Amino acid sequence: MLTVGLAGVRAQDIHFSQVDADPMLLNPAYAGFFDGAGRIGLIYRNQWASISAPFQTAGLTAEAALWRSNNHQRGLSVGGSFFSDHAGTLSYGTTSGHLSVAYFTALGRYGNNFLSLGVDGGFAQSGFDPSNANMEDPAETFQQQRVSYPLLCLGLAWYYQPTSDLHTKVGLSVRNLNRPDISYSGLDNTRLEPRYSLFARAEWRGWQSLSLMPVVLVQAQGRYRELLYGADLKWYLAEGAQHQMSLRTGLAFRHGDALIANLIIEYNAFVFTFCYDANISDLVAASGGVGALEVGMVYRIAKSKRKTMRIKCPQY
Repeated sequence: MLTVGLAGVRAQDIHFSQVDADPMLLNPAYAGFFDGAGRIGLIYRNQWASISAPFQTAGLTAEAALWRSNNHQRGLSVGGSFFSDHAGTLSYGTTSGHLSVAYFTALGRYGNNFLSLGVDGGFAQSGFDPSNANMEDPAETFQQQRVSYPLLCLGLAWYYQPTSDLHTKVGLSVRNLNRPDISYSGLDNTRLEPRYSLFARAEWRGWQSLSLMPVVLVQAQGRYRELLYGADLKWYLAEGAQHQMSLRTGLAFRHGDALIANLIIEYNAFVFTFCYDANISDLVAASGGVGALEVGMVYRIAKSKRKTMRIKCPQY
């Protein structure tokens, strides 16, 4: 949502419907929090392609393990991310870069219960092109067309695998903790509100080659609320030491807003994601029934045999 006027220009945070295709986008505590040495992810979203200037969002992430203890009970990871988002006839957009650091520790000696704490520091620049704006008074002008501001995020994540067939992960994060000033007029105090996110994903492998993966995401930012819930089915097609392949598909609902269908293909070190976000809200008339298409790719760097985390959670 975008509001333009002399009082300022306001927008919500960048977001994707593929909530955990690249977990670091959701919570900095997930940086490096997996069984591997590193991970690189790309994601692109095109929303409402039927309008003249659709919403377009792209993200790039990279993460790596810096240190693992000899007993695999503790570790430190680092990650970086870059986002670009543009929308509307005014080309309103935000570009941001982030650096994340996460530390994990085992809560027991069995390697099936971990807690991770992450911090993310970033810098963003937002701006727009007023040449296409329709002002009531042509003499009115904005004091500035771009604003720059720092960003701070904290995250906490918990992973637990009570049995070989069941594992769960839960994360809590707070973005925009510093409430940066994003005013364009210089006359007001327009701030980007903190965004609180609670995320939970589980995988239950109830069959030899098939598992069920329910998901819940709750977010709040200012007066906006989001509730997403759904489930995926994952087929394990190959699980050899030299060859891995799986197919995953599912449906999720963003309550009162969208129906989300996804397809995820895992092939050895690569994960390819496809997602269609079908709008079912009152904005259907404006969008012409066209929703949002997301595509992504994740490349996993093989783990070191001497420094494996021994975490059996999903690779992404």
